[in-house]
Amino acid sequence: MNLVKFNQYPTFTDLLENLERNFLGRVDETSGDIPAVNIKEEKDKFVLEMAAPGMKKDDFQIDLDNYQLTISSEAKEENEEKKDNYARREFIYNSFGRTFTLPKSIDIDKIKADYKNGILNVTLPKKEEEAKLTKQIKIS
Repeated sequence: MNLVKFNQYPTFTDLLENLERNFLGRVDETSGDIPAVNIKEEKDKFVLEMAAPGMKKDDFQIDLDNYQLTISSEAKEENEEKKDNYARREFIYNSFGRTFTLPKSIDIDKIKADYKNGILNVTLPKKEEEAKLTKQIKIS
């Protein structure tokens, strides 16, 4: 089974993002774009890699609720500059949230995450296959 990206209103979200970018002149650097994600399946696990350079591991929050894995982040920054007879104050707020539906084959008690060199790695180990009980039943 594959991991599935969850977006409750994909068409509406895409429409709003296109309007903001194309007609309102929204600049990507301050828009809080969602980081790119790679998902690799290996024999015994899935590995989710999220590109998020310039962040710290404390910037991320990872939640699991009923096989829904959510990775989110909020970053607030305030800059103030005073020169001569003017003052400039800027607020920057970036946030994102990505939700993935995990297959039931994931061992949720063994999920691990680490952040190195701008990449958040989430390891999703698969459960060991349960022994399948087989039995032949005689017809009487």
